[in-house]
Amino acid sequence: MRLTILGGGGFRVPLVYGALLGDHAEGRVTRVTLHDLDPARLGAVATVLAEQAAGIPDAPEVSVTTDLDEALRGADFVFSAIRVGGLEGRAADERVALAEGVLGQETVGAGGIAYGLRTVPVAMDIARRIAALAPGAWVINFTNPAGLVTEAMSRVLGDRVIGICDSPVGLGRRVARALGADPDTAWLDYVGLNHLGWLRGLHVAGRDQLPRLLQDPGALGSLEEGRLFGADWLRSLGAIPNEYLHYYYFNRETVRAYQSAERTRGAFLLDQQAGFYADPSLKRWELTRAEREATYMADNREASGAGERAPDDLEPGGYEQVALALMRAVARDERTTLILNVCNRTTLSSLDADAVIEVPCLVGANGARPYAVDPLPYHASALVTAVKAVEREVLTAADSGSRAAAVKAFALHPLVDSVTVARRLLDGYTAVHPALAYLNRK
Repeated sequence: MRLTILGGGGFRVPLVYGALLGDHAEGRVTRVTLHDLDPARLGAVATVLAEQAAGIPDAPEVSVTTDLDEALRGADFVFSAIRVGGLEGRAADERVALAEGVLGQETVGAGGIAYGLRTVPVAMDIARRIAALAPGAWVINFTNPAGLVTEAMSRVLGDRVIGICDSPVGLGRRVARALGADPDTAWLDYVGLNHLGWLRGLHVAGRDQLPRLLQDPGALGSLEEGRLFGADWLRSLGAIPNEYLHYYYFNRETVRAYQSAERTRGAFLLDQQAGFYADPSLKRWELTRAEREATYMADNREASGAGERAPDDLEPGGYEQVALALMRAVARDERTTLILNVCNRTTLSSLDADAVIEVPCLVGANGARPYAVDPLPYHASALVTAVKAVEREVLTAADSGSRAAAVKAFALHPLVDSVTVARRLLDGYTAVHPALAYLNRK
């Protein structure tokens, strides 16, 4: 079986390859093609993968290419993890937003909108090439903003594109661990959009154990989300929010922390990874990754007084394990349940059938189908529908080149809430991102 990785020079590609090295079952991936526009980054990652594969006789063969069509032909699965504009673009997104006093995080608020406006046209072009050259391939999308990009690609590929994220699985594992439960056997009642979801229950042997956690201050304090959001707020919600909801619930505190930080997250990663790519090795990659994980959402933890990340929260096994489980389920019809980004169909009545949501899905040879879930409470439903409306304006702008739609996307976002600021944000982003020149058409 052949896997093509788009964004093959990306820093986290060795995580995916490492997961493949542990799969020795019949029907496993035997060939990996890395595609990237930067040959130097491709070479650096290929060096690390060669070290990972040393001494493993059945390690998947690795090839590299900068030619998209060559990468796609013959692929059974396509893993998309591109970053349009690179980390330089992410750092610019953060600077422009913070200068206007709003959040510039790469998937949330103004930064997420700017990233989406750059990425959707490229993702759509890729989807069309996949449809033409590898129509039987399944596409696993990790490109951020993951829900938005998955929805864009689904307009070409339908249900053959499935979005993944490591946030829900990480949240489920942490909650299960705090409850003394096995995360591999617990049922997670999780629903929302990508980076905008809530864990409403964790069922063990048919019984919801989450209420027990919410009433246990000690157990909540052992949980990263308990320290991040505070036990009182979690009890008020009656749920454990995805960590990215900290940007919404504590927006002012987070913006202040970001504005006072020595460097933005994007600038930090840009500097940090430059050292790895200049002198790549497996050891250097491991050290760089460890530092990356330890500093994840550091400004949010500072704003909330959550302290350093616990050692258990740094364990590997995130999105690469979700991707591997998804490929196994589809290729071998090994039915399993995974939290994925898929078309809503009739799952949430507040959204239309084509809206991509993030929910537990039954996965098998025919792809992923969302389970039925209970409706969201009003406060959560309002936030989900508001952000989905923003995503739809981004898709309209990307499809039509409409500047008005792009301004509307910024203005409607709950973390921007100003038409005047929205216009200035778009002016700022088009000034620093040549890829947004298409928005000047109308």
